[in-house]
Amino acid sequence: SIASPATFLTSLHALNLIRGVIMVKIKVLKETEEKMQLLLSETDRSLANALRRTLISDTPKMAIDSVRFQLGTKEQDGEVWETTGPIPDEMVAQRLAMVPIPTMHDKFHFQHECPNCKDLVEADRGCLECQMIYTCVVFGDEEGKWVTAGDMKYLGEESLEIPEHYKSIPITKLLKGQMIEFYATAIMGRGREHTKWSPVCGVAFQPRRIGVINNKTKAKILWDMDLETTAKDFDKSGKLEDVDKVSTLALELNHVGEGTEETREFNDAITLEEVPGEYIFEFETDGSMSPRAAFEKASEELAKGFSALESDLSDAL
Repeated sequence: SIASPATFLTSLHALNLIRGVIMVKIKVLKETEEKMQLLLSETDRSLANALRRTLISDTPKMAIDSVRFQLGTKEQDGEVWETTGPIPDEMVAQRLAMVPIPTMHDKFHFQHECPNCKDLVEADRGCLECQMIYTCVVFGDEEGKWVTAGDMKYLGEESLEIPEHYKSIPITKLLKGQMIEFYATAIMGRGREHTKWSPVCGVAFQPRRIGVINNKTKAKILWDMDLETTAKDFDKSGKLEDVDKVSTLALELNHVGEGTEETREFNDAITLEEVPGEYIFEFETDGSMSPRAAFEKASEELAKGFSALESDLSDAL
């Protein structure tokens, strides 16, 4: 059985689709600060794939969109520092765009939806509710000073600073006499516009499978190899349902699969069978938000998409 599943509700549980309701059961199999593994049941491949695409392309995320570099020289402690470095400013800006910016969906809006800025032209948009500004001033040294994401300071509340785990992300390196000074502005966007606004990676799903013993006598060929999976892992009916153990079994069956000497004698004594309507769904975030926040927001976006589709079809018909 699934080890310690925790069920949580999201708007994905009831998606309006063509005047019908899709009920999707969701169980959390594993959850860390960056990764999540879920069991989706009573659904199909198309909905699982729609959720995958929504996580990648439609989940709102804050990312640095523009950088203003301060150019020139500065005198400090009797020394003159110049805003030069080993890599062009354009490359620095590209690296800044990929730094995970803390995303609080309840605090910030898209600029075109911001109550303060939506009626302004794009060039004039930007306020405390639709943008985040980070500043950075770093001086080099003789040994070479690394400029990292941790050197960026948020002009606002401390909770929106770059997360501690990601402060060591390198941006550039400065030597004696070199300095960098810039203001970086982050706004809300979606992954379909640019990958910097995609909050997840490694998003994948596969049908849930269980192990089935078809021939106990021949299955002993696998047990005699003294691998991790044993006969005791299977229940009385000869089935193995634990997700992690099934994953291990799938790898170990390669020892008796095609291309091995044992394949003829083993003759599918143990097989893996798909469970209809169930999928193992897993992904990792870039650190801008928790996996749970990303999943819940993706579920909301997907539900909105189905609702909009239903509305359009109703109007057309």
